Amino acid sequence: MKFELTYKYKIVLNCCMKKMMVLVFLIANTNFNYAQKLTSFVDPFLGTGGHGHVYPGATVPFGMVQLSPDNGVEGWDWCSGYHYSSNTIAGFSHTHLSGTGIGDWCDISLLPLNDTSEIRKPRILLPFNHNNESAKPGYYQVKLNNGINCELTATERNGYHKYTFPNEKGWLRFDMGFAINWDKTTAGSLEIINDSTIIGYRFSEGWAKGQKVYFAARFSEKILQQLFISDSISNKSKAIGKKLKLALQFASQNPLLVRVGLSSVSSEKALASLNETNQLSFNETVKKADVLWEKELQKIKINTDNKKQAQQFYTALYRTCMAPVIYSDNDGFYQTHNNVTKNFTKGENKYTVFSQWDVFRALNPLFTITQPKRLPDMINSMLQLYQDNGLLPVWDLSSWETNTMTGYHSVPIIADAMLKNIQGFDYNLAYTAMKKSAMQNQRGTQDYIKYGYLPQDKHGWSVTITLEYAFDDWCIAQVAKKLGNDSDYQLFSKRAMSYKALFDSTSGFMRAKKSTGKFVEPFDPILSEHGFEGQYVEGTAWQHSFFVPHDVNGLATLYGGKENLVKKLDALFSASSVLHGENVSSDISGLIGQYAHGNEPSHHIIYMYSTLGHPEKAAKWLKVVIDSMYKAGPDGLSGNDDCGQMSAWFIWTSLGLYPMNPASGEYVFGYPFIKHATIQLPNKKTLTISSKSLGIKNKPNSIVRVILNGKQISPIKITHEQLMSGGTLMLETN
Repeated sequence: MKFELTYKYKIVLNCCMKKMMVLVFLIANTNFNYAQKLTSFVDPFLGTGGHGHVYPGATVPFGMVQLSPDNGVEGWDWCSGYHYSSNTIAGFSHTHLSGTGIGDWCDISLLPLNDTSEIRKPRILLPFNHNNESAKPGYYQVKLNNGINCELTATERNGYHKYTFPNEKGWLRFDMGFAINWDKTTAGSLEIINDSTIIGYRFSEGWAKGQKVYFAARFSEKILQQLFISDSISNKSKAIGKKLKLALQFASQNPLLVRVGLSSVSSEKALASLNETNQLSFNETVKKADVLWEKELQKIKINTDNKKQAQQFYTALYRTCMAPVIYSDNDGFYQTHNNVTKNFTKGENKYTVFSQWDVFRALNPLFTITQPKRLPDMINSMLQLYQDNGLLPVWDLSSWETNTMTGYHSVPIIADAMLKNIQGFDYNLAYTAMKKSAMQNQRGTQDYIKYGYLPQDKHGWSVTITLEYAFDDWCIAQVAKKLGNDSDYQLFSKRAMSYKALFDSTSGFMRAKKSTGKFVEPFDPILSEHGFEGQYVEGTAWQHSFFVPHDVNGLATLYGGKENLVKKLDALFSASSVLHGENVSSDISGLIGQYAHGNEPSHHIIYMYSTLGHPEKAAKWLKVVIDSMYKAGPDGLSGNDDCGQMSAWFIWTSLGLYPMNPASGEYVFGYPFIKHATIQLPNKKTLTISSKSLGIKNKPNSIVRVILNGKQISPIKITHEQLMSGGTLMLETN
């Protein structure tokens, strides 16, 4: 049928088309291009250099699998297995830690090869060039110098590999003996169960003990040849050993696809986990991963006109979804470090990698907004660890309590959720567990209770531990008050004031004391002792003396008033950055004076200025940190990302506020670095944060007025309840 438009309808159509063109022009030139995929702004290589300790490989949000390249180099800056300064790859393993200060995992390593010339080497280092490497959320690619193109993607429990060989045949080597830093294999197994499937396991110990990773791998091509390289072979199809390797040959007319499923329970469970990628092509899996990441990033939409800022922001938001990670199988089962198989029934997934000393400060408060569905599961995982191990986790890795760092900081994380009325876990069980941590018979706790502070002659890191226990006890006191337990409220409120016992009014620092009540002499405020016998963990008196986030006014009183405390903060930033000591902590990085942004103890300090009535000083130093400590590219982080804490600080600060006391349910205003942001709230409302410059002359930059839904509120802080009301938050600056 022939169809012709009349003159009248041609005019109408032309008008409509012109209007559409105008609309398209306006959309294209508006400040908010919501059609652009936010995953396009993420740079997985940001922070892979310097001391960021992050990995560039493929994972999905909080996934069990983190499929990423390992350089085959060991040392502090290779805690994730990869550092941008390297130009070799020793394999692609399936588990990695993001931004930690200790290296572990890197389980189930695969390496593609063209031939068997180096097949028996303990470690093969294949060169590559960064120009032949790329990555985006859920996908990693590198073309090795031997001509093999390697592509990786992932689902929650599956790693998906794609290898394109330059020759007619190619080899793939599985290495159960591959390990980095402290880690070592204690047992390995590899078994060929048919012409296209193998199963196995790697048991290891390192930072964590009793680690068990079972796997199943299925290939798109049939195995042509097999070669076991082992310290103990049982038969032709199965081998066991601590240094066990298996080389498999495949025809390579088509790219070789390898799907690898993981489990902490058994190889049979790992085989079952392969259902995640059944009937899925490699490209479909890449797309599914991208969709999951896009959903996470859409939770906070910002103006993306400034490409550099958008890249930094969305890479930071991406990094906040790297830990903790799923530990249980799809059916809820998991295996503990002491070989007990259990079923996690209190949520959808049980998690591991709880870096509590780092993440209680900013990451977990962010989770109360961005992860309302996962957060109860995470807390139930902590409570399950309490039931499995007897205490809440300090630093859980593969269900093993590493006891790394100080404090009992599961307490503020759980307290924050309870005080914000987040549901989905047992409040009574949580409160019992919190008190158990506060009364434990290790980590100097009993001496802290006995003396009202932890004496240095009883336990190392005494100043840091005293200050952090005092804060954690304040958190317990607030929960006790909420639950109506007045006697506990009084007890823990008193313990929360323990910080006062270590204040030296003469020097203006928190100092170590002996059990006699006398300060330890001599005293050097810039002495760094990186060891268990030091007085401050990973820092000096300068960085740790300000950790009283629950009682800033009380701390000011010790200094003789707020202005005196402000002067001490000023001195922090103007002091020399020189450090003393024979074993200075490498964690003290990102220095501005003695403020060390590269490590967590400093993260709340700038916001103390706002609380003390000097928002202009907060704005000044926040700008310095944002401009100098966060950059694009591999060297973009000034210190370890520490499972997303460094990134979470950037997210909060960019928006103009921060949880200075991370369990208070309040956020202190700083200075907005993003002009417009829209946040999806857990209650299905949205909050739009905008900034407006009033252009007041001869005044330093600061927030001078805050308007929430048309009403002026405090320019110092805002409550979680106020944020949850949604609407519009206007930050007016001069």
